[in-house]
Amino acid sequence: MISSVFPCVFSLLILFVFTVYLGPKKKVVLVGYDVIKDAFLNHNEEFGNRPEIPIFKKIGEGHGVVFSNGETWKMMRRFALHNLRDFGMGKKLIEYKIQDELHSLVTYFGSHKGKPFDTSIILKHATSNIICSILLGKRYEYDDYEFQYLLKLLDENVKLCGSSMIELYNYYPFLGFMIGAHRTVLRNVQEMNNFFHKLFEKHTLHLNINHLTGFVDSFLLKQQQETQNPKTEFHEKNLLFTTMDLFGAGSETTSTTLCWGLLLMMKYPEVQRRVQAEINKVISLRRDPQVQDRKKMPYTEAVIHEIQRFADIVPMGLSHSTTTDVKFRGYVIPKGTEVIPLFTSIFKDKTLWETPHKFNPAHFLDAAGNFVKKDCFIPFGLGRRVCIGESLARMELFLLFVGLLQKFTFKPAPGVDPADLDLTAEVGLTLTPVPHLVCAIPLEEVHDS
Repeated sequence: MISSVFPCVFSLLILFVFTVYLGPKKKVVLVGYDVIKDAFLNHNEEFGNRPEIPIFKKIGEGHGVVFSNGETWKMMRRFALHNLRDFGMGKKLIEYKIQDELHSLVTYFGSHKGKPFDTSIILKHATSNIICSILLGKRYEYDDYEFQYLLKLLDENVKLCGSSMIELYNYYPFLGFMIGAHRTVLRNVQEMNNFFHKLFEKHTLHLNINHLTGFVDSFLLKQQQETQNPKTEFHEKNLLFTTMDLFGAGSETTSTTLCWGLLLMMKYPEVQRRVQAEINKVISLRRDPQVQDRKKMPYTEAVIHEIQRFADIVPMGLSHSTTTDVKFRGYVIPKGTEVIPLFTSIFKDKTLWETPHKFNPAHFLDAAGNFVKKDCFIPFGLGRRVCIGESLARMELFLLFVGLLQKFTFKPAPGVDPADLDLTAEVGLTLTPVPHLVCAIPLEEVHDS
């Protein structure tokens, strides 16, 4: 499938812009940091649209913020960004909420008393709670069955939408009657829609303009204010799909990165020990980690960045499309052409990284051990379609990763040698670790032993 083939062959390419035919449609692939930066920064308007991808067109009908274009995209992105900030993103308020979620997560991890367990769902639940605090003004307990089921549906769709069957459907949608996977995706989406519709009804019933609880309340108020505008973008479908876009994006990538982080700490215990030593020096066990600690913790910051680079969870960025005929690097790319940025060509580029295929925090450190910021490190994309939740995700990754390593040492299940841990990824819309078990050993037990 495209998502697994391209990353394997990009290093063999001489051209940095090339065309492939997948199904009946021509697609242009961008390879390398200079090319992707040139396209999305210097030609951001020309490369600024999303293509019509059949499965996502079927799901959202061009509504929401991720797969929309034109006025819908402008209005929804502006409104979403404004309200994400209003309800805490990038502020001390959301830092407190992340710390509260960290406390619940630490309690859950501790309840296993050092015995092996799967961290993937609980980490997704925790990161979902943080985005829900902004969207809905609430969080869900870890034993909430209905919310657990919602996360199960989301997880299944993330896997299916990156599968070969859905890619086949996207190439030849008229074969949909033969492809069961797309029906499963649509059925899951309908169940997720039902969950959010019930929430919208409750929020509409209890809406208090003097006490808006989150993004949904703010949208509902804007909807009421624009009832006389026949061209308003603030209607039920944009409410639903913008909320779902923010929910999915706000939970999936951060939780997947944390899963990779804990796996890599088990695989490389010497790195884990150095992170914990820095945590003990800067924070100790006396207080929660804070965002302001980041600047005093260069090694930990380098490790988190290297986790993102090495895991490479979105090797191909979401496709763009051209808004007009574009002259780009000696090529003429027609209007409406799908353009695929191959981000893995940046993260695995041997001219940018000393050991691109190895986990090496030194990629982000200078000779004196200071953290080094690199312009080519773009896990959240760049240009006009850059992830609007980048500051929230960065805050979550630091506070949750540091908070967990402050309390636990992570080890493989009994009988598994760290060197034997499998770093193979499962392919979906994101690259996730293969299923594995984690032992979270409370640090006081480690010290006592």
